[in-house]
Amino acid sequence: MSGLDSNPFADPVDVNPFQDASITQATSRAPTNLGEYNPFSATEMGDYTGTTIPASAASSQPAVLQPSVEQSAKATAAAATADLIKQQQELERKAADLERREQELQNRTTNRESSPGAKENNWPPLPKFCPVKPCFYQNFEEEIPDDYRRICKRMYYLWMFHCATLFLNVLACLAYFTADPSRGVDFGLSILWFLLFTPVAFVCWYRPVYKAFRSDSSFSFFFFFFVFFLQVAVYVIQSVGIPSWGNSGWILSISVIGTNLAVAVVMMVVAGFFTVNAVLALILLKMVHAKYRRTGASFTKAQEEFSKGVLTNRTVQTTAASAASSAAQGAFGRNQEN
Repeated sequence: MSGLDSNPFADPVDVNPFQDASITQATSRAPTNLGEYNPFSATEMGDYTGTTIPASAASSQPAVLQPSVEQSAKATAAAATADLIKQQQELERKAADLERREQELQNRTTNRESSPGAKENNWPPLPKFCPVKPCFYQNFEEEIPDDYRRICKRMYYLWMFHCATLFLNVLACLAYFTADPSRGVDFGLSILWFLLFTPVAFVCWYRPVYKAFRSDSSFSFFFFFFVFFLQVAVYVIQSVGIPSWGNSGWILSISVIGTNLAVAVVMMVVAGFFTVNAVLALILLKMVHAKYRRTGASFTKAQEEFSKGVLTNRTVQTTAASAASSAAQGAFGRNQEN
């Protein structure tokens, strides 16, 4: 029965794992004098008597890395230097472009003066079968700089309007002559003014201002101002309409109202055209003078250009040489007679 009273869950042999031979040998080799280590004991603290700093007293601000002032100044200076270099390159490019245009214009002018046949004249634009050939070369896009091109074209349009007004003046004087046969003088003079003032205006004030804008000539500017001021005075006289002067102006047209209203209306239209010519001429004269002041032209330069042109002109040189030769021969002949 003793076998029935035993614990069925107990091991048949009660084995203690810590009594194993290897474990017993390892534990027997440990030093016996190893005591319990306490880092906060007085012995371990030694003679340290300093005070501790509480955590709340320390600065609670986070550490922030400040950017370098020197690096920021260098970056700003580098950006400013790059900007200045870019601006300088842009200015140099514009200066080179301007110099190139001036050189091209000077080369074109020199080539045309040295060899007039290099470019065929294209004005007036006459048909090829016409026996009369063009007398001038005119090209606004090629010869006139951009700053002066618009004002130069306006001067050309003023000349065209001037020619149209003179032609209408011939028609108005013709109508006046048909209404009053005793006014043949006005009709004849109107034809003369049309045939005379049309080419004279082109040669005496339009071409000089064209040359002035083309080559920045001081002499051409001064010649234009002198002649064009006289042209403005002529416009004023034509718009007034003095009888027997060949101009259908306001005085003459108003005097015809009582005799022939239709002729008077035609003459008043022409008088209005003359008035518009005078007003436009004054406006353009002021605009050309404003452009002239920016070119740096002067009276001294005009004198130099005139003297240089006279001295280098072949016709003048030939005439002067002929006059000097004739004077020398005459003096030599008188000496022989004496």
